[in-house]
Amino acid sequence: SYRAVSRRLACGDVEGRLEAIFGRVRAIQAKSGRFDMLLCVGNFFGSTSEAEWAEYRTGAKKAPIPTFVLGANNQDTLSYFPDVSGCELAENITYLGRRGVYSGCSGLQIAYLSGTEAQQQPAPAHSFSAKDVAELKASLLSTPNFRGVDILLTSPWPRDVGTFANSAGEIDTKKCGSKLVSDLAASLKPRYHFAALEKAYYERLPYRNHMVLQETPQHVTRFIALADVGNTSKKKYLYAFSIVPMSSMDPAELVKQPQDVTENPYRKLRKEAPKSKAPLSAEEEPARQFFFDLNKHQGKKRPSDGKERGDSQPKQAKKPPQPTGPCWFCLASPEVEKHLVVSIGTHCYLALAKGGLSPDHVLILPIGHYQSVVDLSSEVLEEVTKYKAALKEFFRSKGKRYVLFERNYRSQHLQLQVIPVPLDLCTSEDIKEAFIAQAQEQQIELLEIPEHSDIAQV
Repeated sequence: SYRAVSRRLACGDVEGRLEAIFGRVRAIQAKSGRFDMLLCVGNFFGSTSEAEWAEYRTGAKKAPIPTFVLGANNQDTLSYFPDVSGCELAENITYLGRRGVYSGCSGLQIAYLSGTEAQQQPAPAHSFSAKDVAELKASLLSTPNFRGVDILLTSPWPRDVGTFANSAGEIDTKKCGSKLVSDLAASLKPRYHFAALEKAYYERLPYRNHMVLQETPQHVTRFIALADVGNTSKKKYLYAFSIVPMSSMDPAELVKQPQDVTENPYRKLRKEAPKSKAPLSAEEEPARQFFFDLNKHQGKKRPSDGKERGDSQPKQAKKPPQPTGPCWFCLASPEVEKHLVVSIGTHCYLALAKGGLSPDHVLILPIGHYQSVVDLSSEVLEEVTKYKAALKEFFRSKGKRYVLFERNYRSQHLQLQVIPVPLDLCTSEDIKEAFIAQAQEQQIELLEIPEHSDIAQV
């Protein structure tokens, strides 16, 4: 079947260096063949653009490729953009407008937002406000079967784009860029998102647009920030890519997840959107659960009613299996280091970790030989829950909260690792971020389990 593959170029801040950018494009086209269009983000004009621009405006010179640009990011360059709804500035050079969607003849959808985020009201002419973002989102999200746009163009970076990802170098993504742009990207799910203004090149690892195990898979987004044209540090300012419009792609091919895909950086931001009046206390804050499945056989998730087990059949009390060899954690075993034991219950015991990550790192262990939480009988599980509640209370009295994890890999005996961390320094989002960043580094895929789910059902 025939598909329209379009070859595009995206470019960072031109800042009036028209000869430099168009010279570079001519050289690329001479070497690699024709490109369909050049998309420019950031500052297209600079403070010294006038002389070079006059030659293009009067037609003495012509851009070698259809060029589409975003509007002003400051007061000085406003005069170059006579019509807020977009217009042709010179032959082959088009200003897209303040905000909107450009649909090419190939069916490619390009959403764009000009300017920087307004810091005051009413917003100056070179800025966008929450209203602009809401209207752009509404115009697209109301279209039937909206899955996302092919390309999103903004001048500022989205705030927090570096979360769960590769480093953005010197740029602090928690402080740079616009939260409104993050919100827009989270809603519009672009396949490519280009931005500039920071005089830096950053190609983020692709990120997911769906929640694993909870939503049907969707395409990934690639965020690319480009440097300024002709910068002396030789940072990349021009990016070539081929794209088939989403509308003419096979859905299965569209949603293929690359190997290096990451968690969505804006999920945290979207959860925060309806601002709560006060931060949650440690008691109210929801628990977050993740698991990493070594077998990669993902079972179907069954609905959970929040009870420990489904209403189907109660788990029968069964005799714990016997260890296959000497086990350090069976309480009856001569191998167990009894000086580390803190407390012994009916079915479980508490011990200090032998090589603790912190001085108060403890383990909750079943007395009997069970391999993992999913193997526990209901009475053992009940006692584990009691130990967890007691530890939560104890650590809170010390100004801490705990992170709990189970390692069920080549281990015979269940150990629940309980690591206390300072309450005032670590929110569950910070902890989640640390786990995901480490998993990414080790190329492990973490799957988030929906709240109140029974792990045995997943």
